Amino acid sequence: MLTQDPMEWPDEVEVLVDQLEGESAERKLSREERALMDVYETVPILESDDCLHEFWQSGINHQRVINSFDLVGAAGIVDPLNASRWCETRPQDRTDYSETEEEYLASIEEDLPAALDELVDLVLDFIEEHLD
Repeated sequence: MLTQDPMEWPDEVEVLVDQLEGESAERKLSREERALMDVYETVPILESDDCLHEFWQSGINHQRVINSFDLVGAAGIVDPLNASRWCETRPQDRTDYSETEEEYLASIEEDLPAALDELVDLVLDFIEEHLD
């Protein structure tokens, strides 16, 4: 779906994620910490060729992840995720979609690259406000 390079997270985000991954084995993460982890772990799915279809076919907790993007202020990602919720009940293979379904999903996905571009700044602001 996306033709851009994979997201490069700033060192501050990478270090915090590594720290939280280590701590998650010893304690329950706060909602804000879990939100950061959800966002960080979900971006590669949204950057994949199957993008929203892959998100809905994955075994992750979809509603928690959507809430996590909402918590960090990424409405530009929340809206396409919610608009594509119907993919959850579709065939495992995206090539099995009807032409109409595929066109509709592609139109939803058009907004994701710009939303992903904004995500780094939103996450940094979120960390500053809630996790520093």
